[in-house]
Amino acid sequence: MTVRVLIADDQELVRTGLRVILGAQPGIEVVAEAADGAEAVEMARDLRPDVSLLDIRMPGMDGLAATRALAGPGVADPLAVVVMTTFDLDEYVYEALRSGARGFLLKNAGPALFAEAVHAAARGDALIDPAVTVRLIGVFADAPRSGHAPPSPASPLTGREEQVLAALARGLGNPEIGHELHLSLSTVKTHVGSIMSKLGARNRVELAIWAHERDRAGRGVVEK
Repeated sequence: MTVRVLIADDQELVRTGLRVILGAQPGIEVVAEAADGAEAVEMARDLRPDVSLLDIRMPGMDGLAATRALAGPGVADPLAVVVMTTFDLDEYVYEALRSGARGFLLKNAGPALFAEAVHAAARGDALIDPAVTVRLIGVFADAPRSGHAPPSPASPLTGREEQVLAALARGLGNPEIGHELHLSLSTVKTHVGSIMSKLGARNRVELAIWAHERDRAGRGVVEK
């Protein structure tokens, strides 16, 4: 199935670049472009793309406001949104996820990561730029411990899921995890989805934080 994508960015050069990048990826079709958030919301509601790729900083309605309008709490029929930005700031990441975004990318992410994020969002999954994940984990690692052990998974993680989780917690993307563990991309995605389900996590950042929190709490390896 072809994933239909709307791109929103106030810079025409960026929109053109993204159209070329995504259009060259198998299974992706760019169906519309918007120059600001208000236009993106109007076009997305009219066209119902599978994924809307929104820049955070746009004139008028910015990408975060547009995300809330399309995917935020209370939206009856939410659309899949991936947020992108040049600025790697904590408040952007947290606000984007709170607003309903299914992905967060830096604009210097390569074509493969953009394509992976678009496909993940279309499936209902969430992908956070590994570079952002690593930095957020660094912030978490420096924070005072809560003194509470992290919640146990709904069912024990398998040995392979433990390996995938450990690689994910280091900030690796799915292709890198597959290469390191000699797994196909589809198998990695299956493991990540299973881990998310067992832990009740919404995105990769939550998975990585859970893994680090468990280690900090001094707990042993989950049963195989």
